[in-house]
Amino acid sequence: MSTLKAVPNTGHEHEFEPQLGLPERLPQDERVLWQGAPDWKRMARERFHLPALTGYFTAILILRAGFILSGEGSIGDALTAVVMLLPLVVFALGSLALLAWLSARTTVYTITDKRVVMRVGIVLSLTFNLPLRRIESAGLKLHKDGHGNIPLTLGGSERIAVLHLWPHARPWRVTKPEPMLCCVPDAAHVAQILQTAWTAAAGEEAAAAASSVRGANGEAAQPARSLNGTPQLAID
Repeated sequence: MSTLKAVPNTGHEHEFEPQLGLPERLPQDERVLWQGAPDWKRMARERFHLPALTGYFTAILILRAGFILSGEGSIGDALTAVVMLLPLVVFALGSLALLAWLSARTTVYTITDKRVVMRVGIVLSLTFNLPLRRIESAGLKLHKDGHGNIPLTLGGSERIAVLHLWPHARPWRVTKPEPMLCCVPDAAHVAQILQTAWTAAAGEEAAAAASSVRGANGEAAQPARSLNGTPQLAID
């Protein structure tokens, strides 16, 4: 079974998880380095585009009022038209804010010394296990307040569908979707934890490969993706 396949949560509530944010308890030789979740307000702004939609609906209401006034309608008529549409606007924006809150509330990102785990989904929880050895690179988009997004580029031919990932996917990556830890507080610190874990995992993998090759022909293998002799995860 592919390590990237989404696994539905077997419980109806997250408190029935064997371990927070994880589909099963970690092996004894694996430890959690960091766990966190998106900030829902930031998610409402960035992933659900609430400010832009608020501006759009405001412009619609203003145009509606202006159309009535230009047609020789009274100010009262214009206000009545705006008030009639206002509940629909509030309902639409409120629904988006609720979706952002639910999305953040039901999400747990976990970084261990062997993988990144993303538990996402409002109605149906999905868990994505992303082994560190399968991550080729990571990005970091940092905001002034410390929040940021960390997209992950996966190696190999396997893909995760954008519809399964959204809104935890890097924008405009459709043919090769990139999972993303989005709207994470103190994102620079989280990126550093990820880089350190990846470096350690890559070093262990290179050491195991070198030992295997040395045993076969007496020559040590060189670690891939190295910088100054030390494996590094490129976070830009």
